[in-house]
Amino acid sequence: MAGMVIVGGGLAAGTAAQTLREEGYEGDVTVIAAEPHTPYQRPPLSKGYLKGDEGLDAVILHPDDWYREQRIEVRQSTTADAIDVDAHTVTLSDGTALGYDKLLLATGSSPRQLPIPGHGLTGVHMLRTLADSDALKAELSGGGKKLVLIGSGWIGMEVAATAKQLGNQVTILERDPVPLAIALGEEMGNVFRRLHEENGIDLRTSVNVERITGDTRAEGVVVDGQTVPADLVLIGVGAIPNTKLAEDAGIATERGILTDASLRTSAADVYAAGDVANAMHPVIGERLRSEHWANALNSGPVAARAMLGKDVQHDMIPYFYSDQFDLGMELSGYPGPMKGAQLVVRGDKGKREFIVFWVQGKRVVGGMNVNVWDVNETVQKLIASGADVDLDKLADTAVPLDSLVTA
Repeated sequence: MAGMVIVGGGLAAGTAAQTLREEGYEGDVTVIAAEPHTPYQRPPLSKGYLKGDEGLDAVILHPDDWYREQRIEVRQSTTADAIDVDAHTVTLSDGTALGYDKLLLATGSSPRQLPIPGHGLTGVHMLRTLADSDALKAELSGGGKKLVLIGSGWIGMEVAATAKQLGNQVTILERDPVPLAIALGEEMGNVFRRLHEENGIDLRTSVNVERITGDTRAEGVVVDGQTVPADLVLIGVGAIPNTKLAEDAGIATERGILTDASLRTSAADVYAAGDVANAMHPVIGERLRSEHWANALNSGPVAARAMLGKDVQHDMIPYFYSDQFDLGMELSGYPGPMKGAQLVVRGDKGKREFIVFWVQGKRVVGGMNVNVWDVNETVQKLIASGADVDLDKLADTAVPLDSLVTA
């Protein structure tokens, strides 16, 4: 049996399978999902699902019946162990070899390990999968626990807010001076720092985590010689793209699976999408790998259409959203050009109701709306135009934002 084979069980895999059918493809579609679930999305795992406000229906993309109706076979609890790019086959963990006409690698990423003493103790968690979120939820849902988070990236900050709202005591340990500074820069990172501190989070920066203590279960985290008591620990220090399957098959990789703008890899008839793809972005002319929801949502369909021979490119502006306590935000922009860009703030940063723009010269290369809604489309248009913008008008809330957009 040949046809379309998709390796992965996340959002990119799910949207690719859906798009193949929407585009009229009638052949076999097989999804190889390592987890015991049909494809699902991950943002709720650190927010609404973890908190208990959302159920599985907010996580799982489609019910089982949908896949049967669409004649899409999802092989759950199955991994792809090897690819023969010449024979166009994938060897699966059950020993079978599955032929393909076109193959999509949507293998995602895995949490970065922190090899400190005690990292293997019971009560030490990482968050990537639905099972990870279920395990955390079981411990946090009743409140009254001491949670120590190692790392203050998006996952850590979102889990911290969720855990605190569930009635737990939360400490965040971060080696850098400012949380989220890698993504947002120090000024905006400090907005989130103040948010968490005002909500009772013990956020400690510029610290060195030495080890996790306990006999069989985590009881504390030693940081700069001081022990922070812990009932459970969450390690959130980044993610690593799952490239081994591609590497072993001789497919070109570098900080992800290398693709062109149409998400084609170096191997004939093999494509990559989602977290694992380090794709050439046709607008900025440089490679871009994104671990965010919107990338998976949009790159899956692009890959599917490319697999069908359509002339498509993955040219979206990277987008991300987060909800923490009473702060909701949307961020759009190109990470490379945003580094070192000038910030222009429109609104009241103190009240956390504002839009901030990252500007190179007079060109907007990024924008984040914080508790200001129905503006992201306009922000994206400002970025996409590549045109010079009057910075005084950009900062002036009396000037309609859409009036600054030029064709």
